[in-house]
Amino acid sequence: MRNIVVVDAPSNLGLRPPAPGTVPGCYKLAGALRENGIVRRLGAFEGGVVVPPRYDRGDWREGDGVFNAAALASYTVRLADRVQHHVAAGDFALVLGGDCSIQLGAALALRRLGRYGLVSVDASPDFRNPDNSERIGAAGGEELALATGRGQADLTDLEGLRPYLRDEDVRVFGTRDGYRDDPQLVQLRELKIPVVTVADLREWGAAELGAATAVSLETPALDGFWVHLDADVLDPEVMPAVDSPDPGGLMPDEVTALLRPLVRSPRCVGLNVTIYDPDLDPDGTAGALLTDLVVAALAGA
Repeated sequence: MRNIVVVDAPSNLGLRPPAPGTVPGCYKLAGALRENGIVRRLGAFEGGVVVPPRYDRGDWREGDGVFNAAALASYTVRLADRVQHHVAAGDFALVLGGDCSIQLGAALALRRLGRYGLVSVDASPDFRNPDNSERIGAAGGEELALATGRGQADLTDLEGLRPYLRDEDVRVFGTRDGYRDDPQLVQLRELKIPVVTVADLREWGAAELGAATAVSLETPALDGFWVHLDADVLDPEVMPAVDSPDPGGLMPDEVTALLRPLVRSPRCVGLNVTIYDPDLDPDGTAGALLTDLVVAALAGA
């Protein structure tokens, strides 16, 4: 059994403010899951905190590219340093976000080490880029595009390592069925990046898809793979505490069944958890559920 090491990445740099004068509360995710005993319940080791820069969009305006870009770039490098250290040591890195832009830290770390795949479990593709949208700005909705080399160079080409992920090494799960005609999905299909919607997953079976995907990524061409979990993949009936609680999501047992064969693969080197916002969960119910889900998937990994 590998050591599970928990690293906090409490960055909210990639999200738009929920209201004027406020900042996204997802930076409290790690603290909430820790309060629910995630480290103790997993028998995990302490990996510390990678403290993000201050959230400050300054005089950014629509059309200026990704906001907080300089802060995101510096944070991605520092988070990559921490993730790289643990993956190189043979540990399983459990990174608690934060918004989805923290996935760039994992992607950069793994690119330094070799060639790795990604399984993204998310309600939206997070593939917004200049080829399919004019509304570029929030890296938390663009991290998959950025990681595959699409977008501004100060985020896509850190250390001259663009792209951090190859298109053919990416799998996308849990996309809402309403996205089927979205320009992001149209582009993903054109690129032949596999996308499994909620309806697809229910038709084919979560556990079966998870197992088959793990096998597909256990190829000699790859050094391993990473899993990205956005809490908004869950239906708002059980996970309302996210910035975009769209109906038609997965239920906890479906997400657990999908994740379990992935994170238990010996070739899976880590998992990041993102987007849950404790500010939107006054009684803590959603945070407890998310903790239970992650523990259930990882126990025995």
